[in-house]
Amino acid sequence: YAEENLYSCSTDTQSKIINIIKEKGLNRVVVASCSPRTHESLFQDTIREGCLNKYLFEMANIRDQCSWVHATHMPEATEKAKDLVRMAVARAVTLEPLHQSPAEIKRRGLVIGGGVSGMTAALELARQGYEAVLVEREKELGGNLQRIYYTADGADPQALLASLIEQVEKEPKITVYKGAEVKKSSGFLGNYATEIITDTGDNVEVEHGVVILATGGTEYKPTEYLYGQSDKVLTQLELEKNIAEGNEKIKKLDSVVMIQCVGSREEGHMYCSRVCCTQATTNAIKLKERNPDTEVYILYRDMRTYGMNELLYRQAREKGITFIRYEAEKKPEVSEKNGKLKVNVFDSTLGTKILLEPGLLVLSSAIRPQADAEEFASKLKLPLTQDKFYMEAHMKLRPLDFVSEGMYLCGLAHSPKSISESIVQARGAVSRAMTILSQPYLMVGGMVSVVDPDRCAACLTC
Repeated sequence: YAEENLYSCSTDTQSKIINIIKEKGLNRVVVASCSPRTHESLFQDTIREGCLNKYLFEMANIRDQCSWVHATHMPEATEKAKDLVRMAVARAVTLEPLHQSPAEIKRRGLVIGGGVSGMTAALELARQGYEAVLVEREKELGGNLQRIYYTADGADPQALLASLIEQVEKEPKITVYKGAEVKKSSGFLGNYATEIITDTGDNVEVEHGVVILATGGTEYKPTEYLYGQSDKVLTQLELEKNIAEGNEKIKKLDSVVMIQCVGSREEGHMYCSRVCCTQATTNAIKLKERNPDTEVYILYRDMRTYGMNELLYRQAREKGITFIRYEAEKKPEVSEKNGKLKVNVFDSTLGTKILLEPGLLVLSSAIRPQADAEEFASKLKLPLTQDKFYMEAHMKLRPLDFVSEGMYLCGLAHSPKSISESIVQARGAVSRAMTILSQPYLMVGGMVSVVDPDRCAACLTC
């Protein structure tokens, strides 16, 4: 029996499939449509309601693996789709009923990374009544939050940091390992075992049901614009520290130039670091508030003070901060002669070159993934994007999940983002983890991988 439907995943069609299974006495079901990654479980639940074992189902992915990738070759794509359907039907003939059994869940979460995202995730797990193990490789908790002194909305990051550390260290349900690293991890959803090397060199094995990855990111240390060669060239984080500490030299500056997109939106690192424009604008306003006579110039490619931060951009304009646009092909040129900085920039709006002689040059350097991201990802068998940030299972459908079930991500490990966005994402990751930890048990078995010793070449590809 076969028929066509416009949307096989719709509620009406699901009910129709259940009725057809019963009316026709079907013993196998093949659906040719979307990706099994997103829809297989839906159809398995449907045929189970039709009194069929859910493993007597096969899916032909003629959308993602055929029509989408061969959109300009329709006749050939149609023939390929027919072949995929034939293959699915042939496999369905060999399917046998499989059964699952209940398995205990280790009601503990492992949080890797002790920055703002990691500490938030550990605290939220504890508040839900579950144990959390927090692993931080540095000697102190805090991550990048240790170097941030104020935000665009007027919050106090250092007060937040102190509060989070105090709460984490006082919470009896949270076990903290500082100066520790994850050595290896094994297991499956609800039943993981991870080996941790502590700061004393001891090996500790932790059993847990879920993993939340919050390993953070790092600030790019520029190799251009005389950074590291002149004491008059700083990054935005370094400027922020000077402003927060009340450095008198900063207050007395006649002029400051800021260059945006240093290490971002260029060959090899095409992504936007998201917070740089807001951070630069905030620091520029702080400079103006301390000394209204300081001339501040922001050299930008595109100002991305998104959302309510657009009000910050307006405030900067009103305070007399000058914004000069440059093109990626004509980057500013920086030189130093007799202790004086010179910045040559081509203003793409005016169509003319401008020479600036600032007392201080500030670089809005990029947010980069951790240097050992690839090595660490291989330990946990996790995917990375082309930029070496960790990659979610699906941008829209599973934005906080890894492809491996029971593993979740948050914070700068995922992509550049603000403190508030990192906190929100950490809470979201915990809410996803709760869908596992809160269950009475997990059903395991059914379709599992086994090694056939007669055919295995020990290539280790699997």
